Formats: sequence, structure tokens, C-alpha cells
Amino acid sequence: MLARRFQSFLQQDYAIGILLFIAAALAMLCANTPFVQYYDLLFSTPVRFTVGPLDIHKPLLLWINDGLMAIFFLLIGLEVKQEVLDGELSSPAQVMLPGIGAIGGMVVPALIYAAFNYTDPIAIKGWAIPAATDIAFAVGILALLGKRVPASLKIFLLALAIIDDLGAIVIIALFYTEELSLASIGIGAGLLAILALFNYRGISKTSPYLFVGTLLWICVLKSGVHATLAGVLLAFTIPLKAVDRKGRSPLKALQHQLHSKVNYLILPIFAFANAGLVLNAEQIKSLANPVPLGIVAGLFLGKQIGVFSFCWVAIKTGLAKLPTGAGWMHMYGLSTLCGIGFTMSLFIASLAFESVPDYIVSDRIGVLTGSILSAVMGFAILYWAGRKKA
Repeated sequence: MLARRFQSFLQQDYAIGILLFIAAALAMLCANTPFVQYYDLLFSTPVRFTVGPLDIHKPLLLWINDGLMAIFFLLIGLEVKQEVLDGELSSPAQVMLPGIGAIGGMVVPALIYAAFNYTDPIAIKGWAIPAATDIAFAVGILALLGKRVPASLKIFLLALAIIDDLGAIVIIALFYTEELSLASIGIGAGLLAILALFNYRGISKTSPYLFVGTLLWICVLKSGVHATLAGVLLAFTIPLKAVDRKGRSPLKALQHQLHSKVNYLILPIFAFANAGLVLNAEQIKSLANPVPLGIVAGLFLGKQIGVFSFCWVAIKTGLAKLPTGAGWMHMYGLSTLCGIGFTMSLFIASLAFESVPDYIVSDRIGVLTGSILSAVMGFAILYWAGRKKA
């Protein structure tokens, strides 16, 4: 009976958001109790993989951030490709409003953060932290509202978040790349050409793609470009139209296989590994510092201002239309909900301040505070808008 109820819970859209919240709460609990020494010891444990001259030696935390998150980005890449070729982003009319909203939701928060930190050459590296939206948390909260919000809003949110994630991928590739290894890039380009050849020849089995994709991940890891981008590159080579022996699309089949693993395992592990924050009077006071303050202002104010104002201009000028059944209050509530950065914001923060531990601590409290404020206010606005409509 208990197992059946748990299975039923996992099938709900809001389950992902609740699991992420539990994982983050457990991390905070560990960081603020005597368990902190075991928590730190666990994620600093060195893990080594050696085959001949190949040697990858990283603490467990970086295996999670570089390895498991590459699988997350593989799923994101698959979703982007499907939506562009055969979904909500397949025509200019469909992509116009969420695309414009996503641009506003990235530009305005980044500018607000930069306004707080432009004088600090280290802190300014975190300008992209508030530009991200956590799709799992946002969709989970939207699902809690049930029929109080029109179905078109969920489609709009998914499209906006996918474009937002695509923007985050481009930002990581362009601005968070270390010193490049031309040899690794050359080998990686050759492997990418092999994957493209697989696609061209209509190979429908996913195992050859995954094998070559793993080698590509190693090359990207060694190249200086962030390893998670290998997941996106691999995703773009998986065929959508070809069919395997069971008559399934390889892209859709792989997407189906990864969906539960990413949402119910990889993202909670990432949240647990990265959300551990020591809460004390000193940390609370640090919210007034430029880095966390810029993140909070970017997520809570920048997201709602950017998404809503850009969408308002697009609709008023006739470039786009309001989602079916939605009003302006719905749009404002959804824009506020986009300020939930959490996993993506924490991930970008880990890249921006990888070598500066003090900044990583302060950015976590900024991400958590901005995300919580956005979640509570966004939920309240959408709940009120749904009640008013009823």
C-alpha cells in the first residue's frame, strides 16, 4: 500500500519540486548540525578513474557537477531539439512570446546583479547566476495550483524555461570556459563528426551514440570547455524521425528513459550536494553584501520585471498574444515564479566562483533567498488570480 502511494506521488507534476525541496532541506540540516563533518567529508572524497594514460581525478562534488549534470543537460538538449523540430518551438508564432519573455528574464536580472557588483572583478563573474530559471521547481509549484491556472500557462512556462536553459548553455560555453586544450578540442570535434555520421546514416540504436558521447564528454572535460556541454552536443545528434526495431523514435525513447532518472535522482543529488549552507547570524548579515544582494534582487525583482515587461511590450505591439485563458495577473504571477533559480543558479554559481570558496558560500544564501521569495509570491499571485477568476 505504501509503495503504491509513493508511486502515485511520483507521477504528480509537483513531486519533482517537493523532492528538490526535501533534498535542499536535508543539506541545510546536515550543514547546521554535527553531521556537517560527514557531509563535507562525503563530497570532498577523491574519486579517480584511470585507463592507461587517461587519468580523471576529482572530488565527489565535481563528479556530480561535471558528470551527473552532463546527463541533465543531455535531457535538456533532447527536449530543446524535440520542441524546435516538432513541438512548442517549431513555428515563429509559438516561440515569439516565451522567447521574448526569456530574453527579458535573462537580461534584466543580469543587469541588476551587475549594478551591485560592477566594481568587484571577482564578484562580477557571477552576473549570470540570477539569469537562470529552475524548470522543475517552477512547474512543480504551478502543478500545486491545479485548475486555478489555465493549461496554456504551463505550456508557456515550459517553452520559456527551455529557451532560458538554452541561453544558460550558451552563457556557460562562452563565459565559463577555462584555458583551452586544442588537442582535446580536435579529438572532440572528430567524435562529434562521428555522431553526426550516425545520425546521417539513420542509426536508430542509442547505444553507439551513448558510447561515443561518453568519449566526447571526456574530451570536453579535458578541453577546458565545461563538460556538461557534451550532453547538449550529444543530444543534438540523436535522431528524432528515425525509428528503432520497436517503432520508437530514438530521441523520444532516450528522453523517456532519462526523465525519471534525472528528475528523481540526479537533480535531488545535485541539490543535496550544493545546497548545504551554514545558517548563523553572520550568514544572515551577509545578505546585505553585494553578491548575495545582487542575486536576490536579480532573481526576485529582475525576473518578474524582465519577463513581464518584455511580454507586455510584445503583446501591446501585436508581436504576440496572451496565452489562451490567461490574464495579466496570471502573467505577472508566472513572471515572478520564473525567479526560482535554485539548481541552475547554484550550478552557474559553482562555475563562476569555483576557485573562491567565500563567494560560493555567500551566493548560496542569495540563490536560496531569492528563489524562496519568488516561489512564495508567485504562488500567492497565481492563487489569487485563479480565485478571482472563479
